[in-house]
Parts: sequence; C-alpha cells; structure tokens
Amino acid sequence: MGPADGGADGMRDGRGGMAGRRDGLESGDLFGGPPVEARRGRAAPARTQPLADRLRPASLDEVVGQDHLLGPEGALRRMLDRGTLASLILWGGPGVGKTTIARLLADAAGLRFVQISAVFSGVADLKRVFEEARQRAAAGQGTLLFVDEIHRFNRAQQDGFLPVVEDGTVVLVGATTENPSFALNGALLSRCQVMVLRRLDDEALERLLCRAEAERGRPLPLTPDGRATLRAMADGDGRYLLNMVEQVLALPDDRPLDGQGLSSLLARRAMLYDKDREEHYNLISALHKSLRGSDPNAALYWFARMLEGGEDPRFIARRLTRFAAEDVGMADPQALPLAVAAWETYERLGSPEGELALAQLVVHLGTAPKSNAVYSAYKAARRLAKATGSLMPPAHILNAPTGLMKDLGYGKGYEYDHDAEEGFSGQNYFPDGMRRESLYRPSGRGFEAEIARRLDRWARLRESRQS
Repeated sequence: MGPADGGADGMRDGRGGMAGRRDGLESGDLFGGPPVEARRGRAAPARTQPLADRLRPASLDEVVGQDHLLGPEGALRRMLDRGTLASLILWGGPGVGKTTIARLLADAAGLRFVQISAVFSGVADLKRVFEEARQRAAAGQGTLLFVDEIHRFNRAQQDGFLPVVEDGTVVLVGATTENPSFALNGALLSRCQVMVLRRLDDEALERLLCRAEAERGRPLPLTPDGRATLRAMADGDGRYLLNMVEQVLALPDDRPLDGQGLSSLLARRAMLYDKDREEHYNLISALHKSLRGSDPNAALYWFARMLEGGEDPRFIARRLTRFAAEDVGMADPQALPLAVAAWETYERLGSPEGELALAQLVVHLGTAPKSNAVYSAYKAARRLAKATGSLMPPAHILNAPTGLMKDLGYGKGYEYDHDAEEGFSGQNYFPDGMRRESLYRPSGRGFEAEIARRLDRWARLRESRQS
C-alpha cells in the first residue's frame, strides 16, 4: 500500500488531499468527463498520467452507466437529496465505478474520505482508523470509511465494523465483486444497504470513448467495426476500455484499425468467471434453465461461455446427465443413455474434440420433449416412505423359501403376471391396509404419451379385476 494522505500507514485519507489533487484519487478510479483539473481552472494533468486518471469524474453526474443509482430517481441520489447517507455495500464487477462513487459520495455528503483495502489491512489498521474517526467525530467531522474488497475480511473482522457503524462513528461503504449474500455475514448486511452496480453497457462505454477523444482533441484511429470491437473487448469494464484506448493511441501508425486488426494487437478482457464462486453457479443455472425452456441456441451459448471461462467439461457433463434424468425423464428415455455416452466420449477424447459430444448432447436435451414426472414421483415416494414407516409388503408377493414362511402365508395367492390375460394380474403391491397412491403421473409429452395410455389401460383392468 502507498503512504497515507493525512492518515495512518496503509490508509488513504482523501480529505487531507482535497485542495491539491482531488482527495488522492487513484488511477484505478473510474473516469468522467474532461480532465478534472481543467474543469476546475487548474492546469491539465501531465500526459504521463493514465487516461483513466485524467478522465476521472468531478461529480456524481459524470459517472457513467449507473443511472439507476445516481439518476434523478436513483436510490443514492434520493438519499443525498434527503441529506442522509446510510452505510452501503457497493456490489459490482471490476471497472464499473465502485471506488469513484464512494469518493464522490463523501464529497457530496461533506464527509472525510478514508480508504482501506481488505487485502492489506488487519485488525490493528481497523482499530487505528476507528480511533481517528472518533477523534474527527468529536471535532464535528464525519468519516466515510471505504473498504475495498470487503469480502476478503473474515467473519470476525467483519463483526468489528458493527459498533462503529451502529453508533455513527463511520459511514461504511464496502466494495465487493462477490455476492454479498455469500461473502458477508448477516449482522453486517443488516446494517448496510446493498447497491448493485451494473456492468457498463455499450452506450456507457461509447460515452467513455467520446470523452477520451475530447481529451485527445481528435478521433480515435478506429473504423466503426474497430470501435464496436473495442467496446466488446472491454466486456463492461470501463477502466479496461480506457487502458486499451491508451494502447491504441500509442501505436505509431494512425491508420484506422478495424475489428480484426484491433484483436490482433490487444488482448480481450478475461471473462468474469470463477469456478467456485457466484458466476459459476449463475452460468450453470442459465444453461439448465435454457435447456428446460427448450432453447438449444441459448443453451449452446451458456455452454460455450462456461468452456471459455475455463470450466471443467466434466462438471458440465455431470449437470447435463442430471438434466436428462430430472427434466427430460421418460418423455425421451434415450436422453439419459445419450448423456452417459456423451460424458464417456469426452473422457475418451478429451478437449477439444470431446466437447463436440457435449455440444451434441446440449442440442438433444434442448430439443427433447420435457417431463419432470419421474423426478416428482421420486420426491413423492420419498415423502410417502418417510410417512409410512416400516410397513411390510403384502404377504402374497413375499418369497417363501422355508416351510415356516409358507405356513405364515408368504407367497400365497400370488399370480404370475406372464400367465395372466394381457400379461397383467392387477394385484395389489402396496402394504396391506395402505391406500393405493398414484405417484408417477406422466406428462403426456413425448414417449410419456404412450406410457400414459398404458397406465390408463392397466388402471381400468385393475379396477375390473378387483371389483
């Protein structure tokens, strides 16, 4: 960590640097309109500063892509209009403006801005920050404590924020890329409002490109296709976009680049995907629900997204096999063996050849008739089994390998179905005295339409032979 601006070592206390350089705003902060210093009548910053630093906003109005929070009807805007600022958790991906918004909220609310990072700070740092905030409070100065990557604090450290948030010593603003429901403890969440920041869409990214051009004084050397490719490569991350713009501006040749030329020079932003965190579960859920909704095109997209993000194809194969049993079931009895075959094919061929078998399975499952009748029947059977305890099977279907068992009536009256008319005896197979239950109710879709006809026929035969 760098030295503090008027605060403890490892901390960044922005108000101490307001008059000189905008509260110590770092180059990683998110962008705004024309250079801040120029708008304030000061000399423009040196060109050695990163573009993202030169384009940082001077007010909340200049932050792009978060109008749902900062627009006239936005939650944060209404909060400031009321003259209050609650403790917040800002949840969003990289490069969407979390740090910038926190700094500007402190400015708008007249609070001292203090920043720490959960990566580099410990209990001693927190105690020092809290004590300094108490001293400022005694002097009539409030503190906005910004905690970057707050999810990296453990549960006990998170609990340390509770007293100072409750008594108003600090207004806590935590930033996280992780789902707060999983990453933060309930006690801290109950004292904060969660604000979800959106990834920057095409319109917001285009506004940043226009601001970069205004700062440069001439258009970027990009064709319309190259411009669209640049926005796509940023993948919703404004900071990454501006870093790529700097690379484009550093090229010695000013001839306009198209999409292909740009892709050969710049690296596409890595996909937001972590195999043990929320994005992992979000994408597999999207794949599963696209299949359930019989949309093979969307399902193939999410399948490819997971592979591009580095997901283990074996995990996808396991989930597709589960889908075949749960959501296709007997509507297409071939779905389950095909799933196992695709899984085995991948194991034999590996990547990338084996992934084609999984893609074929995705299309088959997406276009197959759907039924969860077996899944529902299984759950109903489990509930019924728990409710009925240890009831014995009826005696007539029990084997009688000993004389004693024959004397007790085991096997007496059993009818061999193959010898019965239509191969169906119609006997009772539930425990004696237990009401017959209809657990499996075929959907009537796909092969289950034929199953439904069979069950209906057998039900009529059973009723006629028991009457």
